[in-house]
Amino acid sequence: MSETPRIAVVVVTYNSARVLADCLDSLTAGARGADLVQVVVADNASRDESVPLAERAGATVVPLGRNAGYAAAINAGIAALDREGHLGRVDAVAILNPDCRTHEGALTRLAAALRAPGRGIAVPRLVSPEGHTHPSLRRAPTVRGALAEAVIGGRLADRVGRLGEVITDPRRYRTPGAAVWATGAALLVSVAAVRDLGPWDESFLLYSEETEFAMRAADRGWTLWYEPEAVVEHIGGEANVNPVLAALLTTNRVRLFRRRRGPVSSFAFYLAVVLGEALRALAGRRTARASLVALLRPSRRMRVLPQ
Repeated sequence: MSETPRIAVVVVTYNSARVLADCLDSLTAGARGADLVQVVVADNASRDESVPLAERAGATVVPLGRNAGYAAAINAGIAALDREGHLGRVDAVAILNPDCRTHEGALTRLAAALRAPGRGIAVPRLVSPEGHTHPSLRRAPTVRGALAEAVIGGRLADRVGRLGEVITDPRRYRTPGAAVWATGAALLVSVAAVRDLGPWDESFLLYSEETEFAMRAADRGWTLWYEPEAVVEHIGGEANVNPVLAALLTTNRVRLFRRRRGPVSSFAFYLAVVLGEALRALAGRRTARASLVALLRPSRRMRVLPQ
């Protein structure tokens, strides 16, 4: 990596005009101390003002022509960087949700974290608009963890023997270090890792694609590094209230586990997730009811995203 890190940015949009301007405006401060070579907006056929807004901000717009999903948009954005010759001129590519705002020097600090040998992905501390730290770091999914989350909930599972997949301990978010994976709203990937790992898996549409990418990176010897001094504000939270997205998130968790593990442990993981969603559905949660239906009735699972 050069002394002054060279960074390109890919922002994925879908009807994101409400938040996109703030995201793009924040990049100058976020890349303070680095060379911001190119900003690409990969657009999943937005029907609002996302595209003209991005063009007015000076970003290169890559239209996908349909709502192809997060991974497909990332792949299209990176491919555009490569075609235009920018990928060979940068050290790392930042991938951002449009509802993110990079704080002062955030991307530069992530680039500094990638200087250490073996680090391929760097992730920031994600905060809410009110400044609260999001629990964005994750452990590897396990049957025991899924069962604990089903019975006692994710937060308590994390406190009891660190069983939960979601890391909730505030002390962990004050300390830099390696993690298995992290939510994919904001991350910086070294170009060496980009070229080694190849495209993101587009079959997930939304959710679990960042898990798959991080685990595939680990399989190939790349470390994902958490840097708390790099701060990115993220609104997020749609899967917590949208039943359709919650169902996609839940079924993708099971699909990814099945791809990486044997049939016995995969079936046990599936049963644990079903139990958890059933208990939450009985408590009246609409998102859990939608997830349970998708788990039990494959014909009801989302195959394509709304256009």
